[in-house]
Amino acid sequence: MTATRQRPFRRLLSTTVCLVGATAMVAGCTSNSPEESSSGDGGGTNAASSNDDSGDTVTIGFSAPAADHGWMAGITNAAKAAAEQYDDVELQVAEGTNDVSTQISQVETFINDGVDAIVLLPFDGAALTPVALKAMDAGIPVINVDRQFDSPFAARATVLGDNYGMGVSAGTYVCSELSGTPNAVVAEIAGIDSLPLTQERSQGFADALGDCGLKVSNRVAAEFTVESGEEAASNLLQAAPKIDAIWNHDDDQGVGVLAAINNAGRDEFFMVGGAGSANAMRSIQADDSVLKATVIYPSTQAADGVKMARLLAQDKSLSDLVEVEIPKQIVLNAPVVTKDNVDQYIDSAFES
Repeated sequence: MTATRQRPFRRLLSTTVCLVGATAMVAGCTSNSPEESSSGDGGGTNAASSNDDSGDTVTIGFSAPAADHGWMAGITNAAKAAAEQYDDVELQVAEGTNDVSTQISQVETFINDGVDAIVLLPFDGAALTPVALKAMDAGIPVINVDRQFDSPFAARATVLGDNYGMGVSAGTYVCSELSGTPNAVVAEIAGIDSLPLTQERSQGFADALGDCGLKVSNRVAAEFTVESGEEAASNLLQAAPKIDAIWNHDDDQGVGVLAAINNAGRDEFFMVGGAGSANAMRSIQADDSVLKATVIYPSTQAADGVKMARLLAQDKSLSDLVEVEIPKQIVLNAPVVTKDNVDQYIDSAFES
């Protein structure tokens, strides 16, 4: 390790401070009451009252992929719940679909209906870029969630989880738990290897482990499903007679991973999950398995998108910021949930 390289523990701390701050700004934008209003050319205005106070009624179109995964269902449910908090928001929810042509048609319908804003989690960011540009050209602000478009002009604002940060958080936790274990064997059960998000998670994990002298000794990939998780974990356990720690990228596939571990009768290691399902958190809370922690990939991204869409449509900004416009991009934090802090996160977790 060179003298100028920053350790992941410090890097994680600074990232957490910055990104928790950004998340707090989104939440704070609807709760604080600045004593003075501010305005600027082309920007929104901070009213003297709370941003939660009723304003002009706005119609927001929402489209996301099919809820065939616990995290995706959590995304849609959280978006609906956020809209229900306001009597000045009418949320038009398109049926979840994994068909690109259908989702494009949904956005075109929003445009034709003249909605005030669109919150869009695209099944395929590149494929949905042209229709998002069409909406922006029509004067309808688009809030892009999770999967980015190919053009910076296709969205007014973007809300993202931190895939690389997930890997760093998982690796940092593993390092802290194995600090007194020489020659520790670390395994990884990834998601779909062809996806950039999986590659980013694995890279963050490897970088964090590398800074404490560890590496991934055994790695398999699954497909974010229970069945694939069980199969991948079974193969891993057969190939590795001894393991000290496992990071599984996804709590939905983690249901299958834990089944394989139980069937094999293995318990010499601890496991870290990924995404932050309520199912995983309940197990962590009960301390009833090898699962001791999970790293959150927020299922609240679209909910934040709905709140930002409301503020944009009502020409408001984030009242915790001096800046008078909604930020162009917000990247949410990827905290580690353990038995010690699970009570802080379980209420907002998604069901897997």
